[in-house]
Amino acid sequence: MLTTFRNAWKIEELRKKLLFTLFVIVIFRFGSAITVPFLDPSAIKSLIGDGSLLGYFDMLTGGGFSSSTLFALSVTPYINASIIIQLLTVAIPALERMAKEGEEGRRKITRITRYVGCGIALALSIAYYFLLRSQGSLSYTTGFSGVFSAIVIVLSFTAGSMLIMWLGEQIDTKGIGNGISILIFAGIVSRFGSVLSAAKDYFLLGIGYSATNADATPQAQYLIGLPIILIFALVSVAFIVILSAAERRIPVQYAKRVVGRKQYGGQSTHIPIKVNMSGVMPIIFASALISIPGTIRSLFNITGFWGNVLGIFNYNAWGYAVIYTLLIIAFNFFYVAIQYNPIEIANNLRKNNGAVPGIRPGKPTSDFINKILSKITLIGAVFLAVVAILPIIIGNLTGMNIQLGGTSLLIVVGVALDTSRQLESYMLMRHHKGFLE
Repeated sequence: MLTTFRNAWKIEELRKKLLFTLFVIVIFRFGSAITVPFLDPSAIKSLIGDGSLLGYFDMLTGGGFSSSTLFALSVTPYINASIIIQLLTVAIPALERMAKEGEEGRRKITRITRYVGCGIALALSIAYYFLLRSQGSLSYTTGFSGVFSAIVIVLSFTAGSMLIMWLGEQIDTKGIGNGISILIFAGIVSRFGSVLSAAKDYFLLGIGYSATNADATPQAQYLIGLPIILIFALVSVAFIVILSAAERRIPVQYAKRVVGRKQYGGQSTHIPIKVNMSGVMPIIFASALISIPGTIRSLFNITGFWGNVLGIFNYNAWGYAVIYTLLIIAFNFFYVAIQYNPIEIANNLRKNNGAVPGIRPGKPTSDFINKILSKITLIGAVFLAVVAILPIIIGNLTGMNIQLGGTSLLIVVGVALDTSRQLESYMLMRHHKGFLE
């Protein structure tokens, strides 16, 4: 991967794209450090890590949410808007027709997604304002100053979210990689320093060191948990790399046909079906969706029966792990269903005199492809779920706060691999095959 980036740097066009992407990342990190006026972010930090969407927000923003910065909402409104629009595309025929209109239809869908994302950003900004107000984080709460500060805070959060959406689109057109994924990647990587600091603290607790208590008791679960986490991280990275490159190849044989004096067809090829076609998007979508109940519980301080029901969605609860797994599998199947249409593939093969050996053309071929797709998709979904769920299990058993570690690891490695593959594609298109050897 490092060799790919080094060789890409030698090509002027790719170097400009890489520099532009780095420039956008710098803007993103700069905005993540600018605190919104009239706020005292110290109060909100006490809520981070209580199992709600707040901890997930903070992970994506690289600490920007807990610091109440301009980019506190990060890409969350855009992600939620994408989920809503993609679900509606399947349910509403007008949107489905629009999605099939080619480039013009995709532009319309993107425009609608922006408007929906703006509405979600405004709603989240208002909710965030009332949350900060309940925690005593505001300089002014009453009178004209209170109204003015409320408007400034809400508009700042909304504008910051829309600016991030625009920055992501600029990376898509002028940079390298998927813009939104790159910004999420940058936010997570920026927190690696705090991860190392937490690992040091767990080690010190494991050996019984305490700056305030000389007779502190060693806690063996931390010493046992740290090597397990390290091994899990290394194994997960290896499996992510292997699974990202793994594919099931369906053989295809094209019949010979003679046109004039020339003979066409007769060659053998294959249809590649990747095991992990949807990448890390099911993880991101499932994390955002399952964390909403916990956020509602925190925002409105719900207790009693409904508080216990919403407490199931706390990432320290076992119910969270079960629901999270089901959501990852469901989103994985949903993404594959959008990307692959077995009936269309079978029809295209028949039009081009192609057939899968041993399978009749038409419906038998589409059924065969659909059966393989279901098996491959299930394998990829289970893998994603295992990598995301194991840190929750390890964290609950050892008491270490690593429940979101699997999600972070999947996103970081997945985005790095996707970006590397895109660089390789650019170089291959320019006949720089020697760089990849």
